[in-house]
Amino acid sequence: MIDAIGNTPLIKLKLNKSAKCEVFAKLELLNPYGMKDRVAKRTIMDAKQKGILLPDDLIIESSSGTMACGVALVGRGLGHDVHIVTDPRIDDVTKAKLISLGCKLHIVDKIGNGGWQGVRLVKLKSLLKQYPNAFWPMQYENPENPMSYAELAQEVLNVIDKVDILVASVGSGGSISGIARELKKKNSKLKVIAVDAVGSMIFGQPDIPERLQGGLGNSLVAKNVDYSIIDKVHWLNDEEAFEATLQLAREQQIFAGNSSGSVYAVARWLSSQEDVGKKILAIFPDRGDRYVNTIFNNEYRKEKGLLNVNLPTSPLFVPYETIVSSWSYSELRGVENT
Repeated sequence: MIDAIGNTPLIKLKLNKSAKCEVFAKLELLNPYGMKDRVAKRTIMDAKQKGILLPDDLIIESSSGTMACGVALVGRGLGHDVHIVTDPRIDDVTKAKLISLGCKLHIVDKIGNGGWQGVRLVKLKSLLKQYPNAFWPMQYENPENPMSYAELAQEVLNVIDKVDILVASVGSGGSISGIARELKKKNSKLKVIAVDAVGSMIFGQPDIPERLQGGLGNSLVAKNVDYSIIDKVHWLNDEEAFEATLQLAREQQIFAGNSSGSVYAVARWLSSQEDVGKKILAIFPDRGDRYVNTIFNNEYRKEKGLLNVNLPTSPLFVPYETIVSSWSYSELRGVENT
């Protein structure tokens, strides 16, 4: 199963007549559990090779989604006990996967400073005191996170000779940073477009812990976000992200999560804005199975006021640090995170 990680399909999206560029989607959602299987594999294998993770050591990680499943896959596959610190936002499908794989879950029950991620990290650090020999992959700051995506970039370049524009969602910052660094070795003029959620504080926005989107965005700023390599950032709100995800299923037959949906909306729009012949790479990290009770549930969307939502045909350009509430984008080049 560990050897099944990677070598995911690269497909060309079907676009309308307004498109001037080709858009290729890397289907990371077709890893055994999702894109972060790559991070778990590289991080855990590296720790074992360096003697940091010993055969009987426990692995502890903080996650509410695909990283948890990746750690479960690799950690349990190598014979380690795995503890996952998560929060009430964890969906039933992910929870069932983790329990069935033999993980122990620690679900924090009260939000605090730093949002749910901050509370989870407090709990995780208390567990590290209880289990001093435990290994913590540290997805938000471990350099093995972005390095694990060099292989993904090479897989793309084995199919298409050059990528002009990369569109990727941002959570821990590892995938967009790692993929961009590797692609820039082949094309130094690569444009890097980040996709985030309204209510995420990664790119200078106020935190809204109650946002409905999962899989991208953050209530803390992870060290693995390389701001120097990112040219622009797009934010989509919950309504727009959900609608884009539904459109991705209808138009491309890809049943994915809202990270992929938001990336799809941005890449599709860019295909009509950039110069003829440019090649756009869109990263689709997550499957739709964990969203069956939310994005793909009419009753849930009705309850949240998300039925019959119109996705704007184009985003609004705003100066960086302008507070946004709907699909907007900003130049990032030269901006340093504070």
